[in-house]
Amino acid sequence: MTKTNMSKNPKSDKKKRKFTPEYKAQVVRMCREEGRNAAEVGRELGLARTVVSNWVKQASIDEKGGGTGPLTSEERAEYLALKRENKKLRQEREILRHATAFFAKESTT
Repeated sequence: MTKTNMSKNPKSDKKKRKFTPEYKAQVVRMCREEGRNAAEVGRELGLARTVVSNWVKQASIDEKGGGTGPLTSEERAEYLALKRENKKLRQEREILRHATAFFAKESTT
């Protein structure tokens, strides 16, 4: 009897690879300066075409700076940090709310 993969999403079993900003910039340069398309570069480097395309698109956004439209990488990082902080503050507020209710109940008894 063979062991089967019980996961519903086979992509979730794959480890997500991390790439340095320098590597991404090099891939973007390959597409822009050498005039190659994302599919070619992706095949050569073992990357999905969509990954390379997204890196090229994000590089263009980063070069244009902020404003309206998609977030730059810096703005995205700040947004995620603020989101984490907001979640932590909400949790702390909830704990304090419960503690206040507990001590209010204790003092009336």
